[in-house]
Order: sequence, then structure tokens, then C-alpha cells
Amino acid sequence: MTGTEPGSETRTDLRSDADPGGTVRSTMAVPDTALLALLGSRDESLRAAEDELSADVHVRGNELTLSGDPAEVAFAERVFAELITLAGRGQLVGADTVRRTVQMLSAEGTAEAGRLGESPAEVLSLDILSRRGKTIRPKTLNQKRYVDSIDAHTIVFGIGPAGTGKTYLAMAKAVQALQAKQVTRIILTRPAVEAGERLGYLPGTLFEKIDPYLRPLYDALHDMIDPETIPKLMAAGTIEVAPLAYMRGRTLNDAFIILDEAQNTTPEQMKMFLTRLGFGSKIVVTGDITQVDLPGNSRSGLAVVQEILDGVDDVHFAELDSADVVRHRLVTDIVDAYARFDAVANRRAAMNAGTGAPRNGPQARQGGRRR
Repeated sequence: MTGTEPGSETRTDLRSDADPGGTVRSTMAVPDTALLALLGSRDESLRAAEDELSADVHVRGNELTLSGDPAEVAFAERVFAELITLAGRGQLVGADTVRRTVQMLSAEGTAEAGRLGESPAEVLSLDILSRRGKTIRPKTLNQKRYVDSIDAHTIVFGIGPAGTGKTYLAMAKAVQALQAKQVTRIILTRPAVEAGERLGYLPGTLFEKIDPYLRPLYDALHDMIDPETIPKLMAAGTIEVAPLAYMRGRTLNDAFIILDEAQNTTPEQMKMFLTRLGFGSKIVVTGDITQVDLPGNSRSGLAVVQEILDGVDDVHFAELDSADVVRHRLVTDIVDAYARFDAVANRRAAMNAGTGAPRNGPQARQGGRRR
């Protein structure tokens, strides 16, 4: 039998062929109700499984046959057991679902998932928000841990590269909290860092000038709330989208507050924002400390706050990485390539610093900036 969870209705018979190479064959019976969801549109999930798995995969009727090396067949069994569980819950299994399941069940993912007692089916079937047939769910183990931490803590920092769903998932949790009447309003804010032009020299009113900086937040809102109701909610103050400077001097009670692009805050701005927390409120801070746009050698408030608040009760830092990127698959490759480039550049800088002042010996490396 495979390691499926109880009630998955999956039957697996594993037997060894007479092949001297040690080839084995496993047959899994797929419930009729889950078969269509498992195969995906035009068998896309089946083709994705064939690409991702080393075992041979064949489907005949409602029977799934896996053959090949014993270890590869055993791994494929685990993958399909999770996919069948998802399909049995009525979730359409697409190519991305197959890739995410394989990723989570890989050697590295297995140790982490096993430690937390979470299977790919549990991660990928956690519904946060649904609208017009579209359901927002975490797609990786780290994303689920991030979402769970938002439920468990008052202040959560989501730190990771672009495309890891930091802001999108936080906003989904905010809308969920508003709909459940856990909060009475949502406040979305960003620091308005000029990108090459001073805001004062741009045409238009203040809100017309800052609108491009806040546009990504509006775009995400439109995915989660009926567009025609958003202006009414904003007019009533139920949803507020504003630059970070507008938070000064306020105490925000019964609110779900999200600070996006927090790597572009100064330490003083970060302190100002966090101290706006009122009773019955929750704060989520998102950012990527590798994309700081602050002028000169200014330190990022997001980098500093990790040192200051480390170990403070009810404050949690959730880390995401390139494996959690849910945009185009090429985005993951780009993030990894930049990380490798930065690592090489940092090593070269360290070597140059070490050889630039030989008379100081080991002390030359003690005065470097703390990262």
C-alpha cells in the first residue's frame, strides 16, 4: 500500500517483475469521481507527471500503472497518492500542481514537510478566499507556513524575492478577516520612493502622483473583491490605500494593516509604522531586502528590524525563497541567477577587502558592515 492518508480510497498493488534489472510495477486504482480532475485538461497533468517523474506512467481506464526502478516507482506512488487526494477533494490538478507536489516530496522538501507533519495535499488544498470560481491558496510549504503565521501572530514579516506571493497572500488574508468581521477595515500602504523623478515635479494632484506606486495593491484587490464594490468600500473608509507618510500620528484599531515594499523604509519609518498598531489589529509587513531603492548608503528599515525584534513575543519573521516563486517559471531562474551573481560579487568584494590592507592582518576583516 502507498502512504496515503485515511479515506483517500486509493488501492495500490506492488509486485516485482522477472526483469533481472529489478524493474517493478505498481498499479493504483483511481476513483471515478477523481479521475477527470487528476488527468487535467487535455491530460496536461499526466504529461507533466511524465516529465517530472523518472518512472514510466500509463493510464488505462481508471487504473494507473507505474513501472521502473523500485525507488523511482515508490516516489511516483507518493506523488500520485497526493494528487489523487487533491482530486478527490474536487480540486482540479494542473501541471503546476504536479510540479509543486514533486518539489515538496523531493528529498529536501520531505524532511521539512515531515517535521511539520504537513503533506502536499494539505498545503495545496488550504482555501483562503474564493471569488467567482477562483480560489486563492498557498502553493508551497513556505507559503502555507506564512499564511498560518498570519493567523497565529499579531505582527508578521513576510520576507522574500519577487513573485513569492508575500503581498498577494497577505491581502487575501486581510479580505478574509474583513469578510469574517474579525476587523472593520483594511489599510494598505507603501513607501513612495521616487524612481528617477522627484514627486514634486510630476504633474497632477498628490494622489495622482502617488497612484502609480500604489497601483499593484489596487490590482490585487480587484482579484479578491468585486470591482464595482471597491469604490464604495474606499469611500466608506473600509478599505484605505495610502502612502506610508499618511500613517504618522494615527492609532489603528480593529484593522488589518499591510505595509508593502518595506525594504524601502528607513529605520525611523519602520518604527513609526509598527507603533501605529492599535487594539484588535493585525500587521503584515512584506518586502525583499535584496531590492532596496533607498538613496545613498541608507540602511533599510526591514533589515534593521530583523535585528531589533528578533525574539519578541507575538512577532514572526516568515522567510520565502526562489522555490516559492509562483509567477512564470522563468522568474525562478532569474531570481536564482541574480542570487548566484550577488554571491560571487560578495566573495570578490570580501577577497579584495582582505588583500587591500595586508598590514592590518586579520583585523582588516573585523570592521565590515553587518548584514
